Amino acid sequence: MKFSKLSQLFLVSAIGLILATYFTACDLVTIDYVFVACSAGSSPGSNGQIFTYAVDSQSGALRSVAPPVDSGGTGPIAMATTSDYFNVYVANKGNNSVVHFAHDGHGHLIKKDSITLANVPVSIAVNPANTYLYVVSGTSSSTLTEYALSSGAIGSAAATISLSVPGFTGDTLVPTAVTVLANSNAVYVAAYDKSAYNPGGTTTSNANPGWLFGYAAGSGGALTAVSGSPYQSGVKPSALTSDPLSRFVYVTDFASNQLIGYSVLSSDALQFMIDGPFRTGNEPTSIAIDPRGIFIYISDSLDSSVSAYSIALPTGTPSTSFSLAGSGATATDTDPVSLIVDPALGRFVYTANYLGNSVSGFTLNPSDGTIGPTQATPYPTGANPTVLIAVPHGNHPLSTPQ
Repeated sequence: MKFSKLSQLFLVSAIGLILATYFTACDLVTIDYVFVACSAGSSPGSNGQIFTYAVDSQSGALRSVAPPVDSGGTGPIAMATTSDYFNVYVANKGNNSVVHFAHDGHGHLIKKDSITLANVPVSIAVNPANTYLYVVSGTSSSTLTEYALSSGAIGSAAATISLSVPGFTGDTLVPTAVTVLANSNAVYVAAYDKSAYNPGGTTTSNANPGWLFGYAAGSGGALTAVSGSPYQSGVKPSALTSDPLSRFVYVTDFASNQLIGYSVLSSDALQFMIDGPFRTGNEPTSIAIDPRGIFIYISDSLDSSVSAYSIALPTGTPSTSFSLAGSGATATDTDPVSLIVDPALGRFVYTANYLGNSVSGFTLNPSDGTIGPTQATPYPTGANPTVLIAVPHGNHPLSTPQ
């Protein structure tokens, strides 16, 4: 069959338009990349694996977009990113390493440099100014180390602090989490006293079990304990975060199923919120605040579910959970141990499910904070995912605090 020149021109134009629309749509549909660290590869003794997924802007569904990347060690336990999202850090407990990857903005991670710690890393965070990486480590001791960053590369230690409970310096203190205020002015570390809280074992101390340490970050990386630090923080603090305006700090208590809130004073000291602590689901393991700073989400590992709260402004008090664990709309796959809210639009919530070998996805209603399952959730991962983070695709403005 022959076409006239006009018909041929129309056909070529139509095909070009279709292809342009297709490629444009492909560029716009991805709002974030989600990186999921899993315990190991398919061969015995292999290093951890980082899986990469693209987030669909309309449904929140995840799709795999790259082969797994070697985490640089066994047992990846924590991840963090710089505020410009060009650098990703992974802590591996198997070889006491923290590995730096560069992110090209299109979902690809390139290994750059690494450091080896004296003890097992537990949690890591980068200050929003992108000048320091904070690492808490230890299983029978608790250490906060601050490393200088230069264009993302990990430099030498600028400060090292051994944490201990005043009056109980001989106790075994186990760190669990670290967070940095959005203004980079202070860093906080959660830990529990194993000498005072040791289920199934003996205790040798009558100290309060849970603690939260606070340090003001000064010039040159100097860290100075804030007034009143350390603060009592339940029984076994498990996760820690602060809001986008540096006004509030929140800690989950794994042992007593509670959320503990603090107000940040002008000196970066903390003050307990009125009417706290607040009820969570069973065994809360991870916590995140949406980019607007008005909703809190917590993964409850024993319930395999997510609890959601709204933040009462200006006090920071979390509402009685309006979406408590146990609802079908908030159910995850088995054992959610890490939770994030997408940083691009603040419209999706994801959990890494350790025993489910998967990621569960939820849509977030920005008007009231309620969540519901995304299309085709849960999404399969490698073995035993332990932590996940998200970085925006870069083709749109980020959601910002109101």
